[in-house]
This record gives sequence, structure tokens and C-alpha cells, in this order.
Amino acid sequence: MRVVGVIPSRWASTRLPGKSLIPLCGKPLVQWVVERARKATRLDELIVATDDERIRAAVAPLGVPVILTATDHPSGTDRIAEAIRGRKADIIINIQGDEPLIDPALIDQLAMELIQQSDWDMATVATPVTDPEDLTSRSVTKVVWNRAGQALYFSRAAIPCVRDPGRLPAGLTYYRHVGIYAYRKTFLDRMVATPPCIMEQAEGLEQLRALDLGARIKVIVAPYEGLGVDVPEDVPRAEAALRRAGLTR
Repeated sequence: MRVVGVIPSRWASTRLPGKSLIPLCGKPLVQWVVERARKATRLDELIVATDDERIRAAVAPLGVPVILTATDHPSGTDRIAEAIRGRKADIIINIQGDEPLIDPALIDQLAMELIQQSDWDMATVATPVTDPEDLTSRSVTKVVWNRAGQALYFSRAAIPCVRDPGRLPAGLTYYRHVGIYAYRKTFLDRMVATPPCIMEQAEGLEQLRALDLGARIKVIVAPYEGLGVDVPEDVPRAEAALRRAGLTR
């Protein structure tokens, strides 16, 4: 199976315009993502999909193909579908362009999940919430799944909601969704041919369109310190995380 990794990187982010080029410890955000993704061993190809010439110019010296896409895509998934049009691919890895600490091993693990398990349409990653502020942050997506590891719902709210805060169920752990997905090409084509559903429009989460279509999404639990850069307050947090990980000089 041919596995293609795609990093969607758009300019007009609602909460942080131009965030792909925001410097983190001296490098543009998108460069951190590219350099981390290139360390994955299961990718047959890595490309960047962007809607802006400034991002294309910043990525071009990094030696990966850059595809200029339309500016009006409702989600990164739709941008990816345009970018891979005409390319041979069986599995596509959506590597979010705002995760500078993305773990190359997670990319490989997601690819292998779909290579080895034919009954999953998609796969993604979750990690335990360790910062209490993340539970109420709308920039942090939470996820719940069933005992088979199949995603039930994604939300910017804290899920599951505890009816009585004074009586927490034993063993309750909240999980943060890590912004990376693997899709089968056949399901991706179906997904982008379908307009965003009400849940996606309300939460601003493209994976809810997949659930609305009945997708079987495998959730892989992994320790992961990375975070998405969605708002200005995330920039110093990301820089601190990069330093803790020993990735800066």
C-alpha cells in the first residue's frame, strides 16, 4: 500500500491568521512540522498543501513538494483531497500543520493500523489530559470511544460531562485529541464529496462529518506532549514544549 503524508497549511486561520509562518524558537511553525514528519519511515511521499504563496515560498527550500490549493475549503481534509488529486495513494496521513511536536512514530503507527486492519476507515490519536485548563479550553478537542477503540464523539467541550462533580466515576480519564488522522483513500473521497454536517458546523471539527457518515475511526492512545498552535497564547507554550523535548539549540 502506498502511504502519502499531507500537511495542510492555510493562511487565513480564524483565531491566528498566518500561524503557519509564526516563528517558534527561530523557525516557522510549518517548518517544525515538516522536519518532524520527514522522520517517519512509513511515508512513501510527504507534501504540503497550502492556499497561500507566502507559505509555499517558505516551504519550498525544505525540499518537499508544495501544492497550491483553493482558498475556500471548509476543512483541512478537503484541502488534502485536492492536493492528492492525481497522485497514487492508498492511505493518506493528515498531519496537522499546527502540531510542531508531532511524533514521527505516531505517523508510522497510524499508517500500520490501516495497513494491518482492513475494517477501519480512519485512525487517529488521543492522549490523557494533564492540564486542567485544557478541559475548558475550546482550542483543545476532546474525544471518547467505545471498548473496541472506535471513536464515538469529538468535542471542544469536556466529554463525558460529569453530572455530579462531587461523585466522579472511579478511573475517569479525559483525553485530548491529537490532530493527526489516517484515511483510506476510498473513504476520503466519500467524505469530501459530502457537505459538512450540522455537528461539524457547530463544533468546527471535520472529523464529525466522518462520524456522521458512519465512519469506523480507530483511536490509538499514546503519550504525547505536543500541542496545537491555535491561539496566540499557544505560542509560548509550544516554544517551552520544544525546549523541554530538546529540539532547540
